Amino acid sequence: MSHVKVGAVDYTVQLDTVHSGFTDSHCWVHNRAGCIPGVRPEVVMTMQEVRLIGTDIFNSLHEMSTGDLGQSWSAPKEAYGLHSRYEGDNERMVVCDFTPSWHAASKKLLGTGALVGYDRNQNRSRFVQTAYAAYDPLSRSWTDWRQLELPPKFVGAVAGCTQRYDLPNGDVLLPVYFHEGGVPYLHVTPTGNTSFYRSTVLRCRFDGKTLSYVEHGTELVLEKDRGYYEPSVTRYGDAFYITLRANDRADAARSADGIHFDVPKTWTWDDGETVPIYNTQQHWVTHSSGLFLVYCRKAENNNHVVRHRAPLFIAEVDPGSLCLIRSSERILVPEHGAGLGNFGVVNVGPDETWVTTSEWMTAGARERGADNRVYVARIKWSKPNRDVESREDC
Repeated sequence: MSHVKVGAVDYTVQLDTVHSGFTDSHCWVHNRAGCIPGVRPEVVMTMQEVRLIGTDIFNSLHEMSTGDLGQSWSAPKEAYGLHSRYEGDNERMVVCDFTPSWHAASKKLLGTGALVGYDRNQNRSRFVQTAYAAYDPLSRSWTDWRQLELPPKFVGAVAGCTQRYDLPNGDVLLPVYFHEGGVPYLHVTPTGNTSFYRSTVLRCRFDGKTLSYVEHGTELVLEKDRGYYEPSVTRYGDAFYITLRANDRADAARSADGIHFDVPKTWTWDDGETVPIYNTQQHWVTHSSGLFLVYCRKAENNNHVVRHRAPLFIAEVDPGSLCLIRSSERILVPEHGAGLGNFGVVNVGPDETWVTTSEWMTAGARERGADNRVYVARIKWSKPNRDVESREDC
């Protein structure tokens, strides 16, 4: 496999705060954006409120948008079509962990995430399935969310907080994680191998309305704690790469076709030392002249942040040895006591890539200066990203 030279592209970062403030009961989280290409691209960012008391109790998805490359943003409003629904015995169904991304073949934003159920007492009862919806640039509206139909072994499989890759023919490489046999709930005490989360990449087709399963590839398994989950995939050069969350580390693997992967290896620095990433997601920033990883990690001065989920770092990847170049690491978003680990990446034309995140307000975060800021870290490339130009991402 051939790879572009490491260190072949430079960049600067402009950090914008596009919203701030929260209530005593809720704060905004899961800020991820999709870009609709054009002479003046439109960027639509979805987000939702989470209750500050309880564990991952989410309200309906909202959206903000900008048509002037981030100079101004609309106020958060409920994204009709992505709202909560009540089903069965008064169970509230919510789409969360959502990621919108431009699907060039259909000329629509395709968003994917996790469908979660809450019982009458608003306790999270189950992961149900992968949910998806499409945003039409002409009507400026979302379709009603639907569930992705999957083979029985994937009951409970979700594309929550995952980063997909679309092939030139329009096929969608969608990473998901699941318990084999359909164990539906996140916090499961393992009683055997089938209780560990497994990650895989689905190859799907999207016709503008329906997302359909075609096949899946390697089932990546870590028989420890919760296994592998929240996978993200990208393509760089002539290879595909996947990065995987685990309870005590982060792993990565390489593929020739985007669905069949080598045995994962733990992320290390280029000197061989393990990068102290754990129990949090990572995502790719991909330029035609360089591959980068965005992540949180344990550092010298962030013990006060839950799971060390701030600041948000970026480092260049050596794709040959699949390690991070320590000297390239820099802070994308600084920490003020709140977590930043739930984030997204979007290409906004060939000259900019944006990383979007928000301060998840936990105990003590306000006292350290956090204000539930919604951030857009604008990576401005020193030379154009040819992959974006050729794939019409934005």
